[in-house]
Parts: sequence; structure tokens; C-alpha cells
Amino acid sequence: MTSKLGSPPPYEDALHHPKYGNYPHQPQHGSPLPPPPSYSPSPGMCPGPPGYWCQEGIYPQAGMWAASGFSPSGMPTTIPSLSAGVPASIPGDMEDFLSTQWESTSIRHAFIRKVYLILAAQLAVTFSVVAVFTFVDPVRQFVIRYPGIYWASFVVYFLVYCILICCKEPRRRFPWNCVLLGIFTLALSYMAGTIASYYETKAVFLAMGITALVCVAVTIFCFQTKVDFTSCGGFLCIAAILLMIIGVVTAIVLSFQYVPWLHMLYAAIGAIVYTLFLVYNTQLLIGNRELAISPEEYIYGALSLYIDIVHIFLFILQISGTVTE
Repeated sequence: MTSKLGSPPPYEDALHHPKYGNYPHQPQHGSPLPPPPSYSPSPGMCPGPPGYWCQEGIYPQAGMWAASGFSPSGMPTTIPSLSAGVPASIPGDMEDFLSTQWESTSIRHAFIRKVYLILAAQLAVTFSVVAVFTFVDPVRQFVIRYPGIYWASFVVYFLVYCILICCKEPRRRFPWNCVLLGIFTLALSYMAGTIASYYETKAVFLAMGITALVCVAVTIFCFQTKVDFTSCGGFLCIAAILLMIIGVVTAIVLSFQYVPWLHMLYAAIGAIVYTLFLVYNTQLLIGNRELAISPEEYIYGALSLYIDIVHIFLFILQISGTVTE
């Protein structure tokens, strides 16, 4: 009797012929036959009895479906993973992301260095002029005797500032940047030196030291704090308008009678407001807040910090001058 390859022999042949071995097992005489295992067709299985594979004629061992880790149909149980169906991430994407982040960070750091180099040059010129107007007595007497030069420098300061802020085209040309920024720095330096010439040398040095401490403290605070001051632009505009109104009222009152405490109060409010402006502009420069300056706007960044620092110096000079009198 012949049988097909892949189909089991009849029960009688397997029982009486030794060539079939003990397949599937030798039942005891008089005992009922064990029920066959349930069969459910699975992919890769032959549509025949359970436990027989269609590939390379390999037969599983008897009782394989009862082993641990296998289903009753004889197929190994597969446990789907969480990443099933999700394509593997491409390593180049992460490298591109990291390189982009590194490039943006390096650009921002180069921008900050450029702004602070320009600011250092401006402050060096300004405080050199202030020192000359303070220590050289003929120059000091000259600027006091001719106040018209002060008002002329104020007009130049205001016009050049409007050009640098409003006209974007000159800011993108390097020679024009240098010329306009140099004129602006000289005009504001002359104004600061003229104001400093009315005060004693001790008051000027005290104002310089306090201004330096304030600038260093504000810079460290802006680089370390998580508080975002760039969202307070509207509040700072209101504060600037109030400062201007208080300044006009103070100038009218002081023109009739000098009141020291009123002068000191106005100077203290002005120093606080411009310190807040310095915090705001420094965080715009850093660029890790809600608002930031473009790396191309290095002129605007240096300009804003320079104006804040000079005004802080002038307001502190008024306070120290009133105290040392």
C-alpha cells in the first residue's frame, strides 16, 4: 500500500509494521483512542493533517503542538512588536537636524560676538570723550561756554538714529554702516561729555563704576534667567512715554525752582526704565526667547545696547552728582 508524501500512514499499518516506528505513539490495547488535536489552517502549512509542513518535507516531532511557545496548529506563536509597520529612522535625518542646530547656534554666537565688539568700540570712544571733557579744563570750559554745539550734536544724533532705524538699505552696506555708526557715536559721545563736564570728577567716576556693574549684572541675568522679557515690549513703550511726560514736567518745575529730590526721583525712574530696556534688548540679542533679532541686524543690536548703556550712565550721573554736591 502506498501513501502520498506528506500524509501519515494508516493506523493499522503503523501499528503492525515496525518500519513506521512508534507513530504517533503506541496506544494501549483496550483503551480508547485519544481525540485528534484541533486543526486550523495556517499560512505555510499543507491543507492536510496538523503538524506537517509543505517546505522540504520536514516533519515536526510528535506532540510539537503541545510544546510551550507553539500554537495548537503547530506554528510558532508570533508576538507583534510596537514598532511593527513603522519604518526605521534614517540616520541622515538626525545628522541633518543636529548640523542645522549647530549652524544656527554658531551663527547666533558669531552675531553676538560682532555686536559686542561694535559695542565695546563705541563705549571706548564715548568714555574717552567723557574723560577728556572731565579732566582737560580748557575743553571743559569750551563746551560749557558754547552750548550751541551740544544742541547741534543732538540734532545730528537724532537724524542719524532715524536713518539707521528706518532706512534698511544703508544698513546692509558695510561702508555706510561704519560711516553712519561713527557719526552717531561721535554725536552721542559729545552730548555725554558735555553733560559730564557740569559734574565733579568724583561723580563721573562713581557713575561709570555703577554703570559698569549694572551692565555686567544685566548681561549675566539675561544669559541665566528663564524669564522672557521680550514679550514686555508694550509695557516698556508705556514706561518710555511716562518717562518722557515726567521729564517734561520736571524740566518745567525745575526751571522755576530747583528741587533736588524731584531731580533725583526723575533720574532714578529713568535709570530703572533704561535698565529694563537693556534687559529687553539683551534678550533680543541672545535669540532664545519669543522674539529675537535677525543675525543680519548687528547694527541695530549694537545701537540699542549702546543707547541704553549711555542713558543709564547719564541718569546715574545725575543721581551721583546730586549726592556729591
